[in-house]
Amino acid sequence: QVQLVESGGGLVQPGGSLRLSCAASGSIFSINRMGWYRQAPGKQRELVATITSGGNTNYAASVKGRFTISRDNAKNTVYLQMNSLKPEDTAVYYCNLQQTENWRARDYWGQGTQVTVSS
Repeated sequence: QVQLVESGGGLVQPGGSLRLSCAASGSIFSINRMGWYRQAPGKQRELVATITSGGNTNYAASVKGRFTISRDNAKNTVYLQMNSLKPEDTAVYYCNLQQTENWRARDYWGQGTQVTVSS
């Protein structure tokens, strides 16, 4: 079992920055993928960015160049640096961890942290 706890959300003006953190605990395998998803009101959850334990990253086109995902494997923590924020970035951001357990992919989710971009 894996537990994920997000922090760092809040209210920010357009053009501002926020840094989200997600600390994982529990039965975490050394090979895994962590990332961030978001869900805006009335919208489906969408991928924002992911990073593997090896450091490979993937970003949604809408955040490419503005957001940076990173991780500290020793702390089992993933970060999302969000710059040049837009109102369209307003959403609940969820931390995700995916790993293979008994030959099957398992997904774990944090409780979510609200990010609101508004003037």
